[in-house]
Amino acid sequence: MSKGISRRAAIGVTAAAAATVAGATGGAAPASARPGVPARGPQRIVDTYEAQKTRAGGIWHSHIAAVDAAGALKPVVADDDNFVIHGYSVQKLFVATAVLDKVDRGELSLGQKLDLPASIILGGSGIYHLHGVWGDDITIANFLTAMLVMSDNTAVRMCGRVVPALELNEILAAKGFTHTRVEPVANPNRFFLGVTTPRETHDLLWRLANKTLLSPASCDFMLRVTRWVNGYHDGVRRNMSSNERSRVATKYGAETDDLGGARHEAGVMFGTDGAPVLTYALFAEGLSDTGNFGATHPAVEAHAKLGRVMFDTIGETTNPLARARQTIKPYRPGAAQSIT
Repeated sequence: MSKGISRRAAIGVTAAAAATVAGATGGAAPASARPGVPARGPQRIVDTYEAQKTRAGGIWHSHIAAVDAAGALKPVVADDDNFVIHGYSVQKLFVATAVLDKVDRGELSLGQKLDLPASIILGGSGIYHLHGVWGDDITIANFLTAMLVMSDNTAVRMCGRVVPALELNEILAAKGFTHTRVEPVANPNRFFLGVTTPRETHDLLWRLANKTLLSPASCDFMLRVTRWVNGYHDGVRRNMSSNERSRVATKYGAETDDLGGARHEAGVMFGTDGAPVLTYALFAEGLSDTGNFGATHPAVEAHAKLGRVMFDTIGETTNPLARARQTIKPYRPGAAQSIT
């Protein structure tokens, strides 16, 4: 599965095909192909994706799907979506899935505590390395939240303490993921984050949103955390209100490797009734501006523009036939509450 890419995103260790448009317009000519007629619906997503991909450069591998009027999920963009790629921090969705699978089987509990020693702290993404002093006992729920909201690197090591690499891969295989794996190393409790594909990432997201990936309680936990508005905002959710952001569960990943910059983002958008209506898995590598991990990176700006279009496309969509729903309480900052 290795592609010879730099492993500087190895959290657990010590320190091109053309886009395929599927089912967007049926047998009719795309709206964008008719002079003077602006694209609408799924075709607008396709057009925006192609334009932003060209503008940002690099090599893209993506899958976007949305429910149709009958509530059936249909591919909108399938751009080399079976390509095996280093997922970087998007892989943390799969790591969390493995931990929660053991919670569902009664082998772990979200309230179970582990110590957080100085020897396990990693820099980069996250918050634990900012503490400066360590030694707390923290719950599994604590470090899963830090990993999914803040993409905390130390939290991945904490996950490895409760789900060793080989067991983690066995769990992913049992859930039907053929290509998605972490990469084991000599220490059984540490690993490189490994590889996935856009299609398998979509599969995880859709099953998560429909509460078939894990128990309903574990799916609710992951969705509650990834939908919360204090998470990542530079990409897909950038140009949205707080209420709109709360309808999007998202996870971002970035690194610089032998091909150049890598900027990924994957998530689910929910309708006004709490039902999932759209998934996106956007993986881009070989990008320029490698040292820019902020909102002005061309690929991240592309995610932001595409995110606004995707959300506008689903708009007031509902899905009465959805298997499951999940609602999030409206965001209220602490300063608006009574604090004494």
